[in-house]
Amino acid sequence: MPFNWGMAEQIVYVLGIQVKCFHEIITIGYRVYRSYELPWFRTLSWYFLLCVNYFFYGETVADYFATFVQREEQLQFLIRYHRFISFALYLAGFCMFVLSLVKKHYRLQFYMFAWTHVTLLITVTQSHLVIQNLFEGMIWFLVPISSVICNDITAYLFGFFFGRTPLIKLSPKKTWEGFIGGFFSTVVFGFIAAYILAKYQYFVCPIEYRSEINSFVTECEPSELFQLQTYSVPPLLKGVLRWDTVSLYPFQIHSIALSTFASLIGPFGGFFASGFKRAFKIKDFANTIPGHGGIMDRFDCQYLMATFVHVYITSFIRGPNPSKVLQQLLVLQPEQQLNIYKTLKSHLTEKGLLQPSLKL
Repeated sequence: MPFNWGMAEQIVYVLGIQVKCFHEIITIGYRVYRSYELPWFRTLSWYFLLCVNYFFYGETVADYFATFVQREEQLQFLIRYHRFISFALYLAGFCMFVLSLVKKHYRLQFYMFAWTHVTLLITVTQSHLVIQNLFEGMIWFLVPISSVICNDITAYLFGFFFGRTPLIKLSPKKTWEGFIGGFFSTVVFGFIAAYILAKYQYFVCPIEYRSEINSFVTECEPSELFQLQTYSVPPLLKGVLRWDTVSLYPFQIHSIALSTFASLIGPFGGFFASGFKRAFKIKDFANTIPGHGGIMDRFDCQYLMATFVHVYITSFIRGPNPSKVLQQLLVLQPEQQLNIYKTLKSHLTEKGLLQPSLKL
């Protein structure tokens, strides 16, 4: 089976958005302080972007392509010393920055050095987490991102028709009515979207790379998270719904947490962006999208959402991934694999899951 270009396209798409957002933020700094002619500012900014991307995407390759890397000697070297190579590349940029320091611009150069690194934290780190969420299953990408979009639209509509009370000075057009209406609308939307998507393997199965067919696959036996379960209706709601039980996917309950964050905390990413733009007296980050501003204007809340989803998965959902553990074992030396085999056999025997006379 050929390589699954669908997954590759999604990664390239996320990477493209990341690069464009980075470009928009860095360009603001360049325009504001262009008259100072800071040496190497733009060159070093893009160099650090390449270094950080090399580090993060190299980590992803090491995690998801271990069996493929095992067969390629050159790749084995790059993966084995990946963090050292990444650090060496960063040190080269750090030294170039120090060499570029000019006496009359010390403070401003350090200011722009910090500007670059904060921009890297906002864009590269978050986009890496988006890709990590994608590998957990498309549903962990689609429900959060669509919830943010739903909240943006419904909050605007409720604010337009019912808005009376200002919410925050950074965004004078935002109202409490829009904020509250957007919250309830988003929770309902997320709950319904989760129910629809949870029915399909393509959306719920983790994306795994299988070296034997050189392709990403989204085939699995759905976990309990995506299997209908019967729940008792709380006594307070029985009179309203007239049901004793209800069938739901457990993921729908988790979708309430995701939608709540998208509607209550997610907008603060937009408020943060508004404050940033006001500080530099600009209306939009760029004019990439006519009538909407730059890419960053559309994704200011999405990056915050990506971090929450990743933290939520690692904290409440994901346990050890057997396939990833197996990939890591296959990279070990034969002696190390044999020691693990003996330890595992002894452990299973003690647990009574394996007879001493049987082979594992």
